[in-house]
Amino acid sequence: MEDERKIHVNPLIKRYASSEMSELFSEQKRFSTWRKCWLALAEAEKELGLDIEQPQLDEMRDNIDNIDYAEAEKKEKELRHDVLAHIHAFGKVCPKAKPIIHLGATSCFVTDNSDQLIFKEGLQSIAKRLANLIDSLSKFADENKDVATLGFTHFQSAQPVTVGKRATLWIQDFVIDLKQIEHFIDNIELRGAKGTTGTQASYLELFDGDQSKVKELDRLVAKKLGMKSALPVTGQTYTRKLDTMMLNALSGIAESAHKFSNDIRLLQHLKEIEEPFAKKQKGSSAMAYKRNPIRTERIASLSRMLILAPQNMAMTQATQWLERSLDDSAIRRIVIPQSFLLADAILNICLNVSEGLVVYKKIIKKHIQEELPFIATENIIMHCVSKGGDRQALHTQIRDHSMEAARRIKEEGLSNDLLERIASDKNIDITKEEIAATLDIKKFIGRAPEQVTEFIESEVTPIRKRYKASLGMKSELKV
Repeated sequence: MEDERKIHVNPLIKRYASSEMSELFSEQKRFSTWRKCWLALAEAEKELGLDIEQPQLDEMRDNIDNIDYAEAEKKEKELRHDVLAHIHAFGKVCPKAKPIIHLGATSCFVTDNSDQLIFKEGLQSIAKRLANLIDSLSKFADENKDVATLGFTHFQSAQPVTVGKRATLWIQDFVIDLKQIEHFIDNIELRGAKGTTGTQASYLELFDGDQSKVKELDRLVAKKLGMKSALPVTGQTYTRKLDTMMLNALSGIAESAHKFSNDIRLLQHLKEIEEPFAKKQKGSSAMAYKRNPIRTERIASLSRMLILAPQNMAMTQATQWLERSLDDSAIRRIVIPQSFLLADAILNICLNVSEGLVVYKKIIKKHIQEELPFIATENIIMHCVSKGGDRQALHTQIRDHSMEAARRIKEEGLSNDLLERIASDKNIDITKEEIAATLDIKKFIGRAPEQVTEFIESEVTPIRKRYKASLGMKSELKV
């Protein structure tokens, strides 16, 4: 084997994706799944009356994983056809079954059906990782549902929220992603046994024109491969629109993860929340004090790549010719596995970050206190109006005081004297004591704590129940 240090090795495999997902898109998985498809076809054909003996099926079953790659590669160089090469390799270890392997089928019978089976497994793995991330972030949200923090719109200070409430926004996006993935898993259909151009002509010939047997063959193959059904019609391939839809679902995860990672990076800049930082981790080769958010930066980087992936599949579907053209093949071999590896890696890093988020409550409180005089102005106006004040006049007066207080802070570096200005303004009917009463932070966070509790109960609890056996997954990063 060539020294991997002298050739390019996909960083997704070496640095980011899990072994589980890497193995799912390995040659061993791909070609053993081809053989499972050939076995399912032969079993179904036997059940429907073709002259296939049980020892032939047993031989095929016993050699599912016995793949002579050297023989297959040698034959592919000769034939320039991977499916024919593997029919040859399978037949060589199954001499009894050799005459009935691939009977009536076309290449896409094994390639497309195998792809769909592998994609389903990949989506199930992604769903489990999503459920674990949702569970982990929900614990964080619940623990911090009462921790008031500045809200930000336009990255400018706004009405307070809570740390936990903000986290539910991230969780909700991932919940939507999980629903999309689950919908695709529940509704995926095989290409089935359709023949070269989708007409099932070869199978009709095998079964002497018995259409009911041909239809039953399609159903039986899907059932034996663990799928609910096969698509009602296909060309040579299943419609590549399904690939676009699937990658859109995976891309949605990247959108959510990028938003999550950006928010953590912004909050880390404010020193309010930090991603995990290893004991011996270093942020810079020059600046010894640096604590860089490298994990969330990595999430953002990988997410950008996955967000773009559906465009490749959309163009592939749009440019397929008639019953099929082969310009879909090479790009699918690259883009689809890579998209699964990206989604897997992104979720793995997100889970790692969520499990180790650090909240600096004193810094958060300090930032609130710095902005609280400005935030309190709305409550002050409402209080004065309740005493008979003119809302529009009050708004203008308090705005003028706010602008001057902000100017002093920014231009002169002075402290915020807005509340003192309001209290000393004889045109504003409010006392210092009344102002103080408006500054209770609980009055500014609305129903945020209750919203967290309600959201977890209505949206997260059902997910925890569905994925109970899969929760507790731990994330270890390779680098």
